[in-house]
Amino acid sequence: MGVDVLDARSPAAERGGGGGRGREPGSRGGEGSGGPQGFAADTARVGLWAFMGTVTMLFLGFTSAYILRRASPDWQPLAAPGLLGVSTSALIASSVAIERARRRLRGWDLAGTRTWVGITGLLGLTFVLAQFGAWRQLAAAGVLLATNPHSSFFYVITGAHALHVLGGLCWFLVIVARLRRMALLPGEDGLGLFATYWHFLGGLWLYLLGLLFLY
Repeated sequence: MGVDVLDARSPAAERGGGGGRGREPGSRGGEGSGGPQGFAADTARVGLWAFMGTVTMLFLGFTSAYILRRASPDWQPLAAPGLLGVSTSALIASSVAIERARRRLRGWDLAGTRTWVGITGLLGLTFVLAQFGAWRQLAAAGVLLATNPHSSFFYVITGAHALHVLGGLCWFLVIVARLRRMALLPGEDGLGLFATYWHFLGGLWLYLLGLLFLY
């Protein structure tokens, strides 16, 4: 009748979602909604859990071998090096630090995020250095890889764990680089996958200590 009717499904209406609003701060950016970002996030999450499952199987294999070898008559108990207390405390504290970094990022506090991410990395490095110190303590006391079965398992198991921590520190460097170029968005949990892996390493370490010195 000469009157133009606005189509509710016009491109402008579709882009604005009906209300003309953009993405709200803190939204997941398509994650879990089937979009490209959500698909990539889901793929990364599945890949991480698959990797941690493989690592778990590796250390379960070490556990089985350790338990069987421990029953041998030539087994000699090994005293825990003093620096293990330092390394353990550093790793636990680093888990606390990465959780604080996650909260700062979700709270739009980039400066606080960078600070706590940096603390996480320093504590992770402290763990590795303390591990090297513990090995040197044993070597200075004449306890080497081939000294007795218990020392062999200690060096191999803690060495394998330290390698995975070093891998985590390489990932940490990627996190730092992404923070510098603003690739991690405030209001979101861009540290979630890294935190999951880091907590996994902390829990694995406590398990290994119990196996090596409390079992």
